[in-house]
Amino acid sequence: MYALLFADTGLSGAQISVLFMIWSAVAFVAEVPTGALADRFSRRGALVASSVLTAAGFLLWILLPTFAGFAAGFAVWSFGGALASGAFEALLYDGLAAHGAQDRYPAVYGWVEALELLAQLPVAAAATVLFSAGGYELVGWVSVASCLGSAVLAARLPEPPRHQGDDADDEAGPDGYLATLRTGLAEAARRPAVRTALIAAAVLSGLDALEEYYPLMAADWGVPDGKVPLALLGIPVAGAVGAALGGWAARLRPGTLGALLGAGVLLFGVAGLLRLPVGLAAVAVFYGVYRMVVVVADARLQARIAGPARATVTSVAGLGIEVVALLVFGAWALGGTLLVTAVMLVIAAALPLWQRERGRVGAAGR
Repeated sequence: MYALLFADTGLSGAQISVLFMIWSAVAFVAEVPTGALADRFSRRGALVASSVLTAAGFLLWILLPTFAGFAAGFAVWSFGGALASGAFEALLYDGLAAHGAQDRYPAVYGWVEALELLAQLPVAAAATVLFSAGGYELVGWVSVASCLGSAVLAARLPEPPRHQGDDADDEAGPDGYLATLRTGLAEAARRPAVRTALIAAAVLSGLDALEEYYPLMAADWGVPDGKVPLALLGIPVAGAVGAALGGWAARLRPGTLGALLGAGVLLFGVAGLLRLPVGLAAVAVFYGVYRMVVVVADARLQARIAGPARATVTSVAGLGIEVVALLVFGAWALGGTLLVTAVMLVIAAALPLWQRERGRVGAAGR
C-alpha cells in the first residue's frame, strides 16, 4: 500500500515517480558489487542481510513520513534488494546442481515465484484489516516484523559448499573479492550466449516495475482506497499460475512465447483505454503471461552460466533490470499506459530474437 501512502501524504505523481527512480538508482549502483559479495562470502548471508535492511527501510517510512524519509527508506530497501538479487537464483541453481538436478531449475524456480506471488493473498487481506484498524502506521509495523521473520527463515536455508581451487576463492580479503567480481564480469561480457540471455532476462524482468503502479491504476479506475488490496488479488493469483507454468513454457518455441506475451500486452493496453475496474481482470491475464515468460528467461540465463561467480553474473542482469525499470518509470510519467503498452509490444516482438538458442532447457520442466 506504500504508493497510496505516498499519495495520501500529499506527494504528487511526479514525486512518487522520483521515489521509484531513487529506488532503482541505488540498486543500479549496488547491484553488481553485492552480487560479488554473495559469491565471495555467503549467498545465504546476503539473503538474511537483505531482509534486515528492508525492515530498516520500512521503519524509516514509519518514523519519517516525508519525501526525505520515503527517499531514505527506499535507498536502504534498495540496497537490501540488491543483496538478494542474484544471490537467491545462485543459491537455488547451485543447490540443485549439487544433487545433479539443475535441469529442474525452470520448474522449481517457477514454483518458488508462484508461492511468492500467492503469499500476497493473505497479505492483502491482512493489509485491509490492518489499515482499517490502525492506518498506514500499523501496516508499516507489521511489515517490519514480517521482514525480520523472513531473515530468520533465510538463515535456515541450506547452502552448498564453495568450490575449491577457483581463482576467485584462492585469494583472501579484498583481493579475493575483486577476483570474484572480475570473474563474473568477464563471463557476462565475453560469452555471447550469456550476453544474449542477460539482455533478455534484464529487459523482461525490468518490466515488472509496472507493478508499482497497479494500486494507483486501481484507484484511478474507480476502486476506493480501502478496497484496493482486495481488488488487486487477481493479479498475483494470475502471476502465480503463470510462474508455475514456467517449467512447461521452457519447452515452447521463442516465437510462441513472443506471441503470447504480445497478446497479453494488448489486453493491458485495452484496459488502460477503458479505465474501468473490470480492466483489472485484463491486467491479471497480462501479468500471468508475463510472469511465465520471465521464468523462462531466467532459466535460460542460469543454464548458460558456467563459472563460479553465478550471483555476480546474475547481478549484471539485475543491473540491466534497474535501467529498464527507470525507463518504465519515465515512460509512465510521460505517456501512462499507452506509451508503456507500445514499449512492451516492441519487446514482445524482439523476444524471439533474444531467446533463440541452439539447445533448449525445456527438458528442465519434466
